[in-house]
Amino acid sequence: MAENTFTVEKGVTVTDEVMATIAGLAASDVEGLAYIGNGLTRSNITKAGANKLSKGIHIIREEDGSVTVRLAIVLRYGYEVPNVCREIQDKVKTNVETMTGISVREVDVRIASIEVADAGARV
Repeated sequence: MAENTFTVEKGVTVTDEVMATIAGLAASDVEGLAYIGNGLTRSNITKAGANKLSKGIHIIREEDGSVTVRLAIVLRYGYEVPNVCREIQDKVKTNVETMTGISVREVDVRIASIEVADAGARV
């Protein structure tokens, strides 16, 4: 992830890594999401470096100053795909805009895989 900075207000900037972390934390709150990219979960996303974040979350600066967030996710089997994706889009957009003041043009969600729970793990 090439480090870009985004001006939040005069004298305050955030990096694309911080924006990706905000987006990842928001997405990880959605029920039905197994993980982002190559294993990013709520418990490890803040510890992940830029290289690991870039495997699943991309922040793209648009010409008008807004951003597009692209996420590659793995869903849990049994959840309704459109509902989970819509909730991820809503949470990511709301959290990024609320925390940074930067407008989110769109949130693109790409489903990379489906995680099927091990049958032996069921209770």
